[in-house]
Amino acid sequence: MEKTVNKQNYTIPIIVMILLFGMISFVTNLASPMGDILKHQFKIPNWQGTLGVFANFIAYAVMGIPAGNLLQKKGYKKTALVAVTVGFIGVAIQTLSGYIGSFAVYLLGAFVAGFSMCLLNTVVNPMLNKLGGGGNKGNQLIQIGGTFNSLCGTAVIIITGLLIPSIVDAKISDVFPLMYAALAIFAIGFLVISLTKIPENEKQIVEKAKGGKGPMAFRHFVLGAIAIFIYVGVEVGIPNILNKWLQNADLNVLGAGVNAEAVAGSVAATYWFMMLIGRLIGGIIGNKVSAKAMLTVVSLVGIILTLLAMFGPQNMVKFPAFNGANGFGMVNIPLNAAFLVCIGLCTSVMWGGIFNLAVEGLGKYTEKASGIFMALVCGGGILPLLQNAIVDGLGGTGYLQSYWVIVAGLAFLLFYALWGSKNVNKDIVVE
Repeated sequence: MEKTVNKQNYTIPIIVMILLFGMISFVTNLASPMGDILKHQFKIPNWQGTLGVFANFIAYAVMGIPAGNLLQKKGYKKTALVAVTVGFIGVAIQTLSGYIGSFAVYLLGAFVAGFSMCLLNTVVNPMLNKLGGGGNKGNQLIQIGGTFNSLCGTAVIIITGLLIPSIVDAKISDVFPLMYAALAIFAIGFLVISLTKIPENEKQIVEKAKGGKGPMAFRHFVLGAIAIFIYVGVEVGIPNILNKWLQNADLNVLGAGVNAEAVAGSVAATYWFMMLIGRLIGGIIGNKVSAKAMLTVVSLVGIILTLLAMFGPQNMVKFPAFNGANGFGMVNIPLNAAFLVCIGLCTSVMWGGIFNLAVEGLGKYTEKASGIFMALVCGGGILPLLQNAIVDGLGGTGYLQSYWVIVAGLAFLLFYALWGSKNVNKDIVVE
């Protein structure tokens, strides 16, 4: 496959895969601020408000391995078409929940949309990695795709904050414009993919690996799958708790004279914007810096920034944000929040780095490995749920204390980068 990729121009398939990366983020990131809307519309605690995120990500645990099998049997194009169709249905159900005012129907829609995100991720990551020929170049393409992913993720958080007039009166129907936009994106995506020629792998029978079944026989892949579980939970949990903390009316963290919902949404969105910047940098240097070196540095810096946010000074600093009717300008936010925002630079390149390290040397087992990988993305629903449970368990005020979950997660990622990512199963035939 690598030799073919080097000889042909796959610009259009690469662009399509990058656009799909954006669709993943658009729908996934909408689930986080929706949790705050659900909390106030249905008068439920933090952890129940996070069930939308949980439903979205737990779908990965259900669909991950079937998605890998579907990709292996039907190929990239057909899997992508199934994914955008399921995504349209999922968002349509969520939109319906706004019309009938049903929490259960919204959770069903989030769960169905999660199937779509899992399928899209299963297609996009190995496809970009292969189109780049694996190695540093493959990592570079994944980072570029991640840049567009972050752009869409940043936009959806900011727009959600601007659409909500008051968080205490928020309801699902407030974000109908975003849901209609998502429906349009899926419809257009289906049309574009249908008309695009996407290179497929040759059909082959994948035999069981020596000493195990497929990719699970490789230690570095198993640890990489655990790393993805943790990483997605870390990536989602940081801005999720940050947003809730800043707009908490009882704590009044931001003080008087500001639109807490808009400012909190802007600050959380800046975290995703920092991921965009980080992925942009990762895309530029990805063919020069190894995934191992990249993951080592960002994991260590992420731990330092999280500890600074938890135990550093709590004085206020100026920060650019949307402030409701007052428009865009400089507002005061806690220094702790600024540290948390900066972690976006670190989490930005982790996905591509972990995926690149985990599938290196898997050969014919890569597609099946991608499905297993996707199953473990459910960490994005489980770790934030744990963080929110800690917040509630500490009387609804333990926002910063909940970041111990993040510290522990980043410590494991540092371990994986330094030691766990080494392929110690090179005796297994992969061709």
